Amino acid sequence: MTVRAESAGEGPRAAGDDWYVRPPEEVAAAFGVDPAVGLSAARAAELLAAHGPNALPAEEPIPAWRRFLAQYRSYMQLVLLAAAAVSLIIREWTTAILLIVLTLLNAVVGLRQEGKAESAMNALQSMMKATSRVRRDGTEAEIPAEQLVVGDVVLIAAGDQVGADGRIIEASALQIDESALTGESVPAAKDSGTLAGSLPAPGDRTNMAFMNTPVTHGSGVLVVTATGAGTELGKISGMLAATEKEVPPLTKELDTLTLWITAAAGLTMIVMFALGRQRDQAWDVLFVSAVSLAIAAIPEALPTVTQAILSVGSLNLARRNAIVKELPSVETLAFTSAINSDKTGTLTMNQMTAVEVLSPTDRYTVSGTGYGLAGRVHHAAGSSAGIEDAILPYVVASDAKLVDGAVVGDPTEGALLVLAHKAGLDVDATRAELPRLATLPFDPGYKLMATFNEALDESGRRVVRCFVKGAVPAVVARAATALAAGRTVPWDGELAARAEEQTERMGGEGRRVMAAATRDLDPAAFDPEGDLLAYVTELRMTSLVGMVDPPREEARAAVAAARAGHIRVRMVTGDDVTTGAAIARQLGIPGEAILGADFAALSEEEQVARIDGIGVVGRVAPEHKVLLADTLKKRGDVVAMTGDGVNDAPAIKAADIGIAMGSGTDVAKNAGRMILSDDNFATIVYAVEQGRRIYDNLTKYIRFVLLLLVTFVLTFLGATVFNIAAGEPFTPPQVLWIHFVVNASFGFALGFDRESPGLMERRPRPRGESVLTRPVLITVGLGGLAITVVLLGLITLGTSRFDGVGTGQSIAFTAFALCLIVAAFECRSETESVLTPSTFDSRQMNWVALAQFVLAVLVTQMDGFRRLLGTTEIDARQFGWALLAAVALLILWELGKLVARRSRGR
Repeated sequence: MTVRAESAGEGPRAAGDDWYVRPPEEVAAAFGVDPAVGLSAARAAELLAAHGPNALPAEEPIPAWRRFLAQYRSYMQLVLLAAAAVSLIIREWTTAILLIVLTLLNAVVGLRQEGKAESAMNALQSMMKATSRVRRDGTEAEIPAEQLVVGDVVLIAAGDQVGADGRIIEASALQIDESALTGESVPAAKDSGTLAGSLPAPGDRTNMAFMNTPVTHGSGVLVVTATGAGTELGKISGMLAATEKEVPPLTKELDTLTLWITAAAGLTMIVMFALGRQRDQAWDVLFVSAVSLAIAAIPEALPTVTQAILSVGSLNLARRNAIVKELPSVETLAFTSAINSDKTGTLTMNQMTAVEVLSPTDRYTVSGTGYGLAGRVHHAAGSSAGIEDAILPYVVASDAKLVDGAVVGDPTEGALLVLAHKAGLDVDATRAELPRLATLPFDPGYKLMATFNEALDESGRRVVRCFVKGAVPAVVARAATALAAGRTVPWDGELAARAEEQTERMGGEGRRVMAAATRDLDPAAFDPEGDLLAYVTELRMTSLVGMVDPPREEARAAVAAARAGHIRVRMVTGDDVTTGAAIARQLGIPGEAILGADFAALSEEEQVARIDGIGVVGRVAPEHKVLLADTLKKRGDVVAMTGDGVNDAPAIKAADIGIAMGSGTDVAKNAGRMILSDDNFATIVYAVEQGRRIYDNLTKYIRFVLLLLVTFVLTFLGATVFNIAAGEPFTPPQVLWIHFVVNASFGFALGFDRESPGLMERRPRPRGESVLTRPVLITVGLGGLAITVVLLGLITLGTSRFDGVGTGQSIAFTAFALCLIVAAFECRSETESVLTPSTFDSRQMNWVALAQFVLAVLVTQMDGFRRLLGTTEIDARQFGWALLAAVALLILWELGKLVARRSRGR
């Protein structure tokens, strides 16, 4: 909802999006509230009744029976049901039951996969179980956050969750972790000042607090300006509701394939009925033939085989920390041509690391990354004997601790403690030697922290030493001297200019720069209860330190692998573009860096035209991320989007393959189709590689099954037109045998085939490109026609020269199985010959081919198989005809591939 402020007794006054430009007293007046008293209980009840609870909209759960019936919307399921219905009408009970069971199996598998992912919107709703401290009628009370209304005066402190969006009217060293909402990697400093200008991104509204963000430091008071759907979190919820998930490419392909085959089978049935009635064939005979054709034309095993291939693929990905929630997403990975990746924690370690220290006379570099203590300090330039005095303020003016390789407290302070350990400082002993007397906490107003500790000066006299660390401009502005090679020197223009120059240099390299300083105070003149900030003057500068969230080592190699696979990687970050561009250069991500707001301000034509040259998008809002994904889709890209925060969820859902970080919010995980349990970009590239392998193997199987279906349709059509075997070349049991024994076996073998050489060097398949390409259609068309001619010829041969139509059908049935062995090997590649040793490099293909050859013999030789399939016994000479048909197919197929290779060469 859009909330409008109302003062007591007055109508609407202003929309609730520009509170950051108004001073606190004007905000309070707009809502008719005295911050010292708060709303009255009556007014709060009135607003609650008018605007509803402070809650996000939840999706209504879909009943299980409706979700089950929804599985029957696919064309494959509908055709199977139609065939089952006709089978019941003509009393083919076994066939009907088998088809119905098959549809139930497909529905249960689909329902099981669909039930694995909860709604992302409902995950947002579950985040709202919190309480808030408010002022009502002049007293403080704790109420459920759902009961907050606009105008409420809310008190927040470290450890609290902000219950609704609000304008901060009081702040004391207030910091709020907005990473889930904005993508910022460090807590945001907040104050009550007034901003100017047009609507900034949420991360830049330093005087606003947002729903469901935790307070990490300090305290404050805010006036609620928006609740429920009107909050920033509510806007994200609305975007989630409006964003439809993409249908996976393979699902579209299978639907298209089913329609084409169904149309072909339907046309053939019409011809069968027309010619059959012209020949005075009985209706029941025609119905049996029609059911046989329907069963033959429907790829009954295709859904089962596809599900199995994707399931095994998802298990393999899970072993490498890529958890796929929806099976079709496995094959979507194969199409991925653009990856929009979050920076912090995905491309970088999300562990701040000090990499450079500068004193007035010396420069030090620091090896090692993250919060591990491996690494050391290298004295790169200067004459000082040690670095201890230069970095001592970072250790003392700190509340963080290192526990078992993890930081307890502020991550930046943790990085500075790691620096101290690498420099050989005993942190605990150092702090014990300098007992703390008072603390001036960090505040966004003065942008520094100071502690006041007992110490001894150079002459051994007891002093109160002030240790300061903070933003470079804030510390430098209070400096009077500097510590240079153990001596105190004036902080002159030259030193100030050098500090500014080095700060700009390190900032341009994507580093966060801090400064440190000290000052000795007379204990008699120091008042720990007084104005501590007044003592932070005439400081002695000790050093500057440059810190960075370092790129993951494996991310560099992964970006290179993605580029080699013609996949464009872009960094999408809540940080500023300077930091993002610096990290991108280190990772090998090319392209310009641009603000999200600047990209959004371009026209649609300009966005599409410029997107190819953009490598980094900084300061992004949720809508910018969705816009970026949509723009890439318009170019024809298949987009993967990674993220971990609530703000990432709409773009994760809008992408073709949304990827959530395992350490991220439940909202992001539920919106995504894949979860990275290790938060590692390299895992994404591995998943894309595996997706390509799986999809490549699926296309091998689709070529194979398409050949099978074309052969069936042409064979039944030819038998009808030329009146061979009364228009029924194969019986329903024989058709089902081919589908479920021969086809399914080779389907599994092809689906788990070895990776084709050079797969990751190929360009991704363009969006919308069908697997039914012209070469594939030519191959299956000619191959199916050749097999059809052979099969009809063998039925005719058996009918005229041997023991009748039954023998002819048995020879043809055997020949069909042998031809499919040849076809399975040929379908592994569109152009490569099978007459090479690499043809037999797949153990499962070899075993399946051997098993099918043995079965091709047994189906006519064993009495049990003859009873089951309605075949007759054939002798060695008759089997030779069937074998000759397979050899002829091999020769013809190899000649076709030879022509294809020469055509591609030209």
